[in-house]
Amino acid sequence: MKIAVIGGGPAGLYFSLLVKKWRPDIHIDLFERNAPEDTFGWGVVFSDKTLGYLEAEDVPSWQEIIKRFETWENVDIIHRDEKITVRGNKFSGIARIEMLHVLQERCRELGVNLHFRTSIMDLEALTSYDLIVGADGVASEVRSKIQDEFKPDLSTRSNRYIWFGTRHLFHGLTLIFRENSAGVFAAHAYKFDKHTSTFIVECDEETWDAAGFRDMDDDSARRYLEEVFHLDLEGSPLLSNNSKWLNFVLVRNRHWWNSPTSARGGGWGMVSPAIVLLGDALATVHFSIGSGTKLALEDSIALFHALKNTSNVNDALIEFEAQRRPVVEEYQEAAMESLLFFENLKDYMHLDPIPFAYKLMMRSGKVDHENLRHRDPAFVERYEKHGR
Repeated sequence: MKIAVIGGGPAGLYFSLLVKKWRPDIHIDLFERNAPEDTFGWGVVFSDKTLGYLEAEDVPSWQEIIKRFETWENVDIIHRDEKITVRGNKFSGIARIEMLHVLQERCRELGVNLHFRTSIMDLEALTSYDLIVGADGVASEVRSKIQDEFKPDLSTRSNRYIWFGTRHLFHGLTLIFRENSAGVFAAHAYKFDKHTSTFIVECDEETWDAAGFRDMDDDSARRYLEEVFHLDLEGSPLLSNNSKWLNFVLVRNRHWWNSPTSARGGGWGMVSPAIVLLGDALATVHFSIGSGTKLALEDSIALFHALKNTSNVNDALIEFEAQRRPVVEEYQEAAMESLLFFENLKDYMHLDPIPFAYKLMMRSGKVDHENLRHRDPAFVERYEKHGR
């Protein structure tokens, strides 16, 4: 069997190493258009549950990843210059480039053929493979080349966001809300190593226009935001990694895979390659719930197990979608509620810090009052007393 993986992010790398670990005889080529040192963004976040999956699937890569983790269990919410802390939320952060290096090295150890600085412009060049895995991100070339088969729904949302780093360390997930004459700004910040934090800023289109970002160069925009959040950054500058204003793109696909008629007689062989999407090429969730990389890795695990537990590619892809679609759609629904909270942030800025923090924690619908009480009874008690 031969598998071509297009895209060298967490989804493509993790799927490749799991399959190669299971079946060393399977030939896997992974094609990534960027260099192995290239990465966009700063740190990524995992829950304890996802870490448990990584430990169960491949201990060597899990051990290397957790060596590099920064962990926390608090969410700090800064509103009207007051910090409200909600505990009982266990997460870990890691530099995206560090995670990629761990997975790249593990793939090499297992014999995956990694081809960097290699763009696949024509899927016809891959007809010798049994399976093509499109793990090439939000702007997936694989998905676009056969979009009539996948029938993607790409919704570009109205808020603008920009992804920076900073040497100021935020000890826990910190959600910061600031207002000036232009409007309302939100920052999502967390440390991911001993020296650096992620710092994502978002605002609505009206605020973005009023602040003059349309006519600013990148350095001017960075300095403007340093001033907006100067109290929170405590004098530390924002760090750019080709940081640009973006609009979040919500990706859904009516069909997750495309397969020609299977070669008769069973086994893995196909008349021509089956094609399946993975990670952000398949589905995106808003960064405000911190589950994008989590879902990408869990997609990879599910696709691997589907291949392992079935006798042909078609059945494996059917199994993969049956197992993962309900989970992914549930997360997308929760992420949509969180996204809408931030798109309509100005409607909540009048709230006092305690009820504001409570509404923020409840925004996705995945946490209810009793669950929040279990996580942090002291915070819920403060909220209940505030409402009396």
